[in-house]
Amino acid sequence: MERNQILEKMKLLKLWGMHRNFQSNLNQTETDRYTPDELLIMLLEAEWDDRQIRKIQRLITTARFRYMASIEELIYDPERELEKNQMMRFAECDYILHHHNILITGSTGVGKSYLACALGHQACLKGYRVLYFNLSKLLARLKMMKADGSYLKEITRLEKQDLLILDDFGLQPIDDQSRLILLEIIEDRYDMKSTIITSQLPVGNWYEVINEKTIADAIMDRLLHKVYRINPKGESMRKTRKRINQNNQ
Repeated sequence: MERNQILEKMKLLKLWGMHRNFQSNLNQTETDRYTPDELLIMLLEAEWDDRQIRKIQRLITTARFRYMASIEELIYDPERELEKNQMMRFAECDYILHHHNILITGSTGVGKSYLACALGHQACLKGYRVLYFNLSKLLARLKMMKADGSYLKEITRLEKQDLLILDDFGLQPIDDQSRLILLEIIEDRYDMKSTIITSQLPVGNWYEVINEKTIADAIMDRLLHKVYRINPKGESMRKTRKRINQNNQ
């Protein structure tokens, strides 16, 4: 079989990594120096790497993160009280493997959403399915879906995610319907998947936000069963990054 025919069949089979690698080596006239076994191994590795890269890109795109953040870009100023060792452990994503939750609380501007997105991005790099939502917008959308019949499909999609990020809990009051939806989301994921929630409010105040004792107890019991807490402090991260950039100039 001629080499052009091989390339064409690779395209038809959507073996893009193999196709690109084989074509590159043809252009460099290097294929003759490989044994058949060596060439096959090289092409298989190229295809594997290509599929892994495309999978990660797809996971990141689907997650729809608020920030394109990464663990490597986190700032560990002493006043932030953000433990680097703890973040490096989170980077291994064992908390997802063991279905633990993470609650991130702190005042406005300390980088809660950025931190949640960095953890989510790292999970995508490890091959986990992740979705990011502003909680208020998600609850409003799910209420609309109850009316058009697409609610159960979306709830099932949320349930299947390895990591669900719910940002800005407590910024808006939670009505009766939203409370029940939030309970269903948390219940479906309880002890099976991991959830990250960020909030300006201390965790102890979340009962008041939910504002219905029975439902609040049910939600909080499930969230706090297996949980890590992160409470970054310090000045606004915008000021911190500006100061660091000025010092680096």
